[in-house]
Amino acid sequence: MTRVAVATAFGGPEVLRIIDREVGSPGAGQVLVDVRAIGVNPFDYKVYSGSFGTDETTLPLSLGSEASGVVTAVGPSATGPGGPISVGDEVIVSGVKGAYAEELLVSADSVVPKPSDLTWEAAAGLFAAGGTAFDVLAVTQVSAGDTVLVHGAAGGVGSIVVQLARARGAHVIGTARAINHDALRAYGAEPVEYGDGLLERVRALATEGVDAAIDTAGTDEAVDVSLELVPNKARIVTIVAFGRAEADGFLSVGGNAESGVRRRNARLELVKAAGAGDFTVPIAKTFPLDEVAQAHQELQSQHPRGKFILLP
Repeated sequence: MTRVAVATAFGGPEVLRIIDREVGSPGAGQVLVDVRAIGVNPFDYKVYSGSFGTDETTLPLSLGSEASGVVTAVGPSATGPGGPISVGDEVIVSGVKGAYAEELLVSADSVVPKPSDLTWEAAAGLFAAGGTAFDVLAVTQVSAGDTVLVHGAAGGVGSIVVQLARARGAHVIGTARAINHDALRAYGAEPVEYGDGLLERVRALATEGVDAAIDTAGTDEAVDVSLELVPNKARIVTIVAFGRAEADGFLSVGGNAESGVRRRNARLELVKAAGAGDFTVPIAKTFPLDEVAQAHQELQSQHPRGKFILLP
């Protein structure tokens, strides 16, 4: 038996409960992982909020898609993207259902090696945000010499976009609250406050124009400024404002097969980059698994910069 966090009804964080669940032994191509840390993402609370329907036959709902931990058992032919998996391997698990658990029985294909110098917490928060960051940079073809505008640059995804774009040699301008400007400067970006006058402030910093814009905020302001500054709509992308993307003819990523393939294919590259220090995963706060409802409550309000992590 293992303890897992589930949603027993549709609603707010008050519907979350800890229950016991059978785990089982790994079969062919599976591994059992003793979980050390769990990544918390906004999608997790959307699952039980009713955003995707309220079919009560689906209850209780399993939550979470990413974690880190140690392999405790392997089935036959347990080979992941990084090669054969053995008992004792430190790993990162991604793209699964029900990661809010003390133990996970998962496909070997969902497991990649964890760099030894990457903390459990950073590893658990790596792939949802990092994969999205890799995806938006890939579709906008950001490269050395580009000037890139990143909206929501201090957020979980935005902060990794900034770091990876800088690692590619791009000049980055990032929108954020003033309290987060020093963090953006530390990443090598030029911070700018959002709000009235954003267009003029960005123009003052981007004296030779803006080549690409990446929206992780989803506001009309972010979209309008991007459309005004970037001449090629194929180099504007959002991860939130899907309606605007369809109406105005620019790119969006997430929720489609192409994005899924790009993100899965990027896992080893992201792990290598994180292990080499090309980017860090900022951790805002950690919570015991028993405090999952509190974590979700705080995640839906204004909170410190970075990822929320659950600790079993």
